[in-house]
Amino acid sequence: MENTLAYSQAQDQADILKDFRHRFHLPKRENGKPWLYFTGNSLGLQPKSAEVYLSEEMQKWAELGVEGHFRGDFPWLDYHKHFKPALAYLTGSNENEVTPMGSLSANLHFLLASFYKPQGRRNKILLEAHAFPSDQYVLETQARFHQLDPNVVVIELMPRPGEHTLRTEDIVQKINELGEDLALVMLGGVNYYTGQVFDIQAITQAAHQVGAYAGFDLAHAIGNVPLALHTWEVDFAAWCSYKYLNSSPGGIGGIYVHQKHHPHNQMPRLAGWWGYEEATRFKMQKGFKPITDVDAWQLSNVPILLLAVHRASLEIFMEAKMENLRAKSKKLTAFLAFVIQDIAHKTDYPIEILTPANPAERGCQLSLWVVKSGKKLFQLLQEAGVMADWREPDVIRVAPVPLYNTFEEVYVFGEALQKGIARL
Repeated sequence: MENTLAYSQAQDQADILKDFRHRFHLPKRENGKPWLYFTGNSLGLQPKSAEVYLSEEMQKWAELGVEGHFRGDFPWLDYHKHFKPALAYLTGSNENEVTPMGSLSANLHFLLASFYKPQGRRNKILLEAHAFPSDQYVLETQARFHQLDPNVVVIELMPRPGEHTLRTEDIVQKINELGEDLALVMLGGVNYYTGQVFDIQAITQAAHQVGAYAGFDLAHAIGNVPLALHTWEVDFAAWCSYKYLNSSPGGIGGIYVHQKHHPHNQMPRLAGWWGYEEATRFKMQKGFKPITDVDAWQLSNVPILLLAVHRASLEIFMEAKMENLRAKSKKLTAFLAFVIQDIAHKTDYPIEILTPANPAERGCQLSLWVVKSGKKLFQLLQEAGVMADWREPDVIRVAPVPLYNTFEEVYVFGEALQKGIARL
């Protein structure tokens, strides 16, 4: 690699995905210039087709009213089913194991109603320390809901002294230590703070060996890294769609439940009428009869307008293909790491990349640990037109997304970083 404009432009010229950038709206600064947008890990950009699909459903609502549930190419009654192939592709699952629904934290609560069943000594939940706050709050309140002390039953995994990320062998060892006390492992597929990708397969296997369930928050994983939830035999997962899936702020979430759990009609759950068997749903009868797949966990009919936006992004993913996105992501993120390390060496400025160097253990995001004037450096980057992300107390998160970020943007980011350091 070379930290030069010529090198970055040559990489962009050879990029088979370069045209996808033009299918997104690029935010502009007050001076009319586009931002260097490196926060797709927080909110993905708007696909230009989103407005088209949203307008179609608005027009259908205006012209057909309630009949929109039954008419047109995408009747609202079955609208969510059109999303299953793409969601199955992105999660590595079967279509009967995934569905779009709800929001991330609410979905986790609904899933935990089924999969967190503390009994006697088997009541512990294992998650990573510094998990996203919503996951912490979800598990804390789930413990309290079962009249358990979260300070006792929620066990946090800490990195080794002097290290920033978790080792898979340490996670597995902790699972084995907890053994029959462990009810549930629930981690983020990708840690939001460090950008570390966890070995979901190894963790799931270890959890099952001690008799525990394994579930994952995929907010920072779906659309970012390859997944094979069915093959890995993950019990359940949930995600949002507004980060790498580019499906609007607060957009529709989604869930996965392995098909081995589908036949268990008596499994505890918090049910709603949209999870009721379809053949008799509209008879409005008393007594819940669940659909015999993941749709049994649905509660309400789906928000069509949010799904219309979701459709726009998922179509792009199906066209771009995850294997192509992952290949570019590895190169783009490696180039970003190279540029940052080159500048840190040239300037002798203390910047450490917390995110693992192994490409298999990271996605798009790099988390930069800047202990010397980190907040000021972040502000200088903003002034230079870089939209990155600050996390207290001293981390700048930068995420070059392969659908719309370029190698030249990474090079220009490096220039802004070097100028910011010089000003400090």
